[in-house]
Amino acid sequence: MLTDDVRRVPIAFLPTPLVEMRRLTEELGGPRIFVKRDDQTGLATGSNKARKLEFLIAEALDEGADTVLTVGSAQSNHARQTAAAPAMHGLRSVLVLRGSRPDHWNGNLLLDDLLGARVHWAGDEPPHETMMEMAREE
Repeated sequence: MLTDDVRRVPIAFLPTPLVEMRRLTEELGGPRIFVKRDDQTGLATGSNKARKLEFLIAEALDEGADTVLTVGSAQSNHARQTAAAPAMHGLRSVLVLRGSRPDHWNGNLLLDDLLGARVHWAGDEPPHETMMEMAREE
C-alpha cells in the first residue's frame, strides 16, 4: 500500500462499517449497493476528511508546527474537521472562511468555535491570499 511508509497519527475510528442498502437494491432491481459510513469516523461528527488529516497532522507534528491553517466556507465540513484534528494533538487551528462574519453562529461554525479554532473572515479578499497573510502572523 502506498501509505505504509508514511507516518500518520490516530484520529479516525477505523475501519468504518459498510452498510448494505437492501431496500435500494430491491427498488432498483440490483446490483447490491453498499455505503461506506465515514460519518462514523468519530472526529467532530465524522467525515472522510479524518483519513487525510491523520497524515497531515502527523506531518505538521514532524515539522514542529504549532498551528494548522485552512480555507473553507462558514459551514464547511472540512473546516470543522480541521478545527478538531489539531486540537486532539495539541496544535492550534486557524480557519480562513470566505465572506463576512454572520450575526449568529450555528452548525459547523459554532462547532469550529467550540473546538477552539481561530476564525478569520476573508471578506471580499481571495481566501488563499488571506490564509498566507495569516500564516505570516502565526
